[in-house]
Amino acid sequence: MVESSLDLDGWIAFFKTAGIPILKRTARELGRLDMEADELSARGVTDIISADPLMVVALLRYLQHHKHSSQQSEVIQIEQALMMLGIPTVVAKVQPSLIIEDLLRGQTLALVGALQTIRRATRAAYYARDWSVRLKDTHFDEVHIVALLHNFAEILMWCYAPQLMLQVRELQLKDSDLRHRTAQQAVLGFKLSDLQFALAKSWVLPEMLISFMEKNNAQQRKMQIIVLATNLARHSANNWDNAALPDDYLAIGELLHLPAAEVKAIVAPTDLDDEVAPIE
Repeated sequence: MVESSLDLDGWIAFFKTAGIPILKRTARELGRLDMEADELSARGVTDIISADPLMVVALLRYLQHHKHSSQQSEVIQIEQALMMLGIPTVVAKVQPSLIIEDLLRGQTLALVGALQTIRRATRAAYYARDWSVRLKDTHFDEVHIVALLHNFAEILMWCYAPQLMLQVRELQLKDSDLRHRTAQQAVLGFKLSDLQFALAKSWVLPEMLISFMEKNNAQQRKMQIIVLATNLARHSANNWDNAALPDDYLAIGELLHLPAAEVKAIVAPTDLDDEVAPIE
């Protein structure tokens, strides 16, 4: 854990050797897998991994550094990565040993911040996948993963710089109009999006992820889906009374060719509860 502030280059250097932590629930469920069981499926393991953004980062990072020479294209889908590596390899060699809840033991506010960020990411990923399916986009799984990892640097910073992240939150609580990027710049000296882009390059994550982080790729509709999904997840994180939500409904409606009232109905919390399991 780093209590003193580093500049952007300092954090990049730090994360070259720092471990990627995962949720206790993820470690527990992967630990329960019976590698000899006939019913063990890549789909079931995918469901476990896809609920934890940092586990997905660890998986993609490992795969990128252990690609077969015959591999012709990049892999971003979890199930495909599992089939290439093998589930036993993922459990034995990819699964990180660090646990988020252990790193933040005794720091309740920081742990809540980390878990809320993870919940936001899983919500955004759910929305992005659902909207992609509605738009008959055959690459909905890829859009799901990009949205899930849209804020992975924020989760890492909650784990390794909890006091700094609490300062960022405090600034925003004092000024509800303050943009989160402005608050990050004021406290950290850089935006978390800049750190995330640098880490993605440093860790040699798939170019598809990096292109979406640059936000200048040619897949405009996919980028729009991801931005709208992450905005909705952020604005609805605390409650469904946020002043920005009506504008979100309008923008999503334009994307899906639906009236704003219908958009509000399809993203209602009761629908989401069945898709996004609580974090334990």
